Amino acid sequence: MKKFIILPIFIATFFVSCNSDDDSTPDVLVIPVEAPADYTFTRNNQSTVSFSGQTTRILMAEEIVSAFKDVDNATQSSIQAMFDHQEGAVDFEDTFLNESGKSVRSKVAASTDFFSSNATEATAIKAQFDTYITSQTQEVFPNWNSVASAGVAGQIADGSSTRYISSKGLEYNQAFAKGLIGGLMTDQIINNYLSTSVLDAESNVENNNNDVLDGDKPYTTMEHKWDEGYGYLFGAAADVVNPVPAIGEADNFLNKYVGRVEGDTDFTGITQEIFDAFKLGRAAIVAKNYEVRNAQAAILQQKISEVIAIRSIYYLQNGKIALGNNDFGGAFHDLSEGYGFLTSLRFTRDIQSGTALFTKSEVDGFIADLMNDGANGFWDVTPATLDAISETIAAKFSFTVAQAASAN
Repeated sequence: MKKFIILPIFIATFFVSCNSDDDSTPDVLVIPVEAPADYTFTRNNQSTVSFSGQTTRILMAEEIVSAFKDVDNATQSSIQAMFDHQEGAVDFEDTFLNESGKSVRSKVAASTDFFSSNATEATAIKAQFDTYITSQTQEVFPNWNSVASAGVAGQIADGSSTRYISSKGLEYNQAFAKGLIGGLMTDQIINNYLSTSVLDAESNVENNNNDVLDGDKPYTTMEHKWDEGYGYLFGAAADVVNPVPAIGEADNFLNKYVGRVEGDTDFTGITQEIFDAFKLGRAAIVAKNYEVRNAQAAILQQKISEVIAIRSIYYLQNGKIALGNNDFGGAFHDLSEGYGFLTSLRFTRDIQSGTALFTKSEVDGFIADLMNDGANGFWDVTPATLDAISETIAAKFSFTVAQAASAN
């Protein structure tokens, strides 16, 4: 039989009992897997870790989201060009990004497991991000200095901040940014790079078993795929080998919101769990122990899915509180972030079935419910609707609405 155990000190061992003449003394093959203290892996004294493409896309996404509020300089075509970036085009302030052949749009809804055979939905999801760009520049920008009201786009106060909203109260920049957390970062990590269909594609297992490297690179293809997943969470960190102490500070996407969930005492330790799973899974690849690798991938798929769900509920519930206090600016900001996280639920994963935790129709239903309590979207949404969506999300996890709503 086969059995794998993940020990608290991050040493995993794979035991195989074999038939023998004496069943009471089986042969045992022990393949130890020990995670390093930090995310450092080398071969011949050279680092085998590389995720520059992921760091590049995170930095591109940061500039794109910033452009949503650059009313004096940005246009629909300039923001769209940033999103669709072509190598050498002068789309970004950072020259390095302009020289890159990477783009954000190409990796949205592009995972092997969820979208390689689902081009229709992938195209529709990309088009939704295009729509956020068009709506921001054609609806919100022209009303930048006008006061928003029900059915009228413009600005609205949120404490000392000013929010810029659509006629239905939605901040398109928040929908775009939080949507990328699911559509880019989460989808690429848990439905692509940590998937066995990617890790074990073609001759990856044979090559990894025999230390056959990826061309002139110092890593095997399987090692690199795992690292690319790591890069979408930690690739912009100041200390990429030990990012846990500064979680939430690296970028405004998945890293930030893992940090926010970490700050809730109901979920304290989730960052370490995620980091430890990344380390042990990578060490298991080096050790050629794919049972341990797969177990760590499942942990990461579960925990990252939880982060998306927790933040969805958090923003809906805090939006409800703000509405109760007649703080419409604060409410619409929370609900706009919630809107983006709701769309990101489409990319969460059921680790038992390997399919989406939330179907397209379920996510579409959440958005419809959120926006259609009345003709004016957030201006009309009711506490009952926000509670109903929150409860439906929480029902698929082991935490409660109250626990998710108490995050910071």
